[in-house]
Amino acid sequence: MRNMIRHLLFAIVIAALAAIGSGTAVAASVTPQQIPAVTSISPGNGALVGIAHPVTVDFAQPVTNRARAERAVTITADQRLPGTFAWHGDRELVWTPDRLLPVNARFTVQAGHTKTQFASNGGTRAEANMSAHTFTVFIPGQAPRVMPASMGKPAHPTPVGTFPVMEKDRNIIFDSRTIGIPLNSPEGYYLKGEYAERLTSSGVFVHSAPWSVGQQGHSNVSHGCINLAPADAQWYFNQVSVGDPVTTHW
Repeated sequence: MRNMIRHLLFAIVIAALAAIGSGTAVAASVTPQQIPAVTSISPGNGALVGIAHPVTVDFAQPVTNRARAERAVTITADQRLPGTFAWHGDRELVWTPDRLLPVNARFTVQAGHTKTQFASNGGTRAEANMSAHTFTVFIPGQAPRVMPASMGKPAHPTPVGTFPVMEKDRNIIFDSRTIGIPLNSPEGYYLKGEYAERLTSSGVFVHSAPWSVGQQGHSNVSHGCINLAPADAQWYFNQVSVGDPVTTHW
């Protein structure tokens, strides 16, 4: 019996070596390395957000294999949604949808062993026309509301594109030093603002600007923000959700 087993094992080894030599692949069992633990996912479980909201995944430890981590993250509604990944440091992964999310839909985010679900709203969006000096808000089922606005002056232009609202601030301080302009500069400012929605991490907001009401609807005089009259800014603040898209164009 022992001799039979030896001959059988010998035959298996010879067959495997022959397969390698002939270029035939020999299957091997590999245990994949796990991604670091996920500490948080945004939007959080049960959140209701706008249709341009990105998904952010934070890891407990630095991620060394980014491709593997990206493959471990899926965002689905009825089917997997197309999007683009970007890294902010070595622990934060941000997924941005290639197009606006479906309205009134429920989404599931799976990141490794962590899962969360959130929903989109009805699809409120806004458009800043820098040539016409207008800010138009579109709420499904309602007539568009067109408001006079003032955007960035030539030296400080408002960026062009579609930006999700990142946060809302009822009261805020606008300090020119945060965008590299000293307070003692002719362009410097330190102002108390109201009804503000952040569009970029570099400091572009939609906000109330009583100091530029005379220019709103006629010329662009801001340092990149979208200036609205106080009543219009308050109305928009009460309608908009984090994740709602704002598109700026000429």
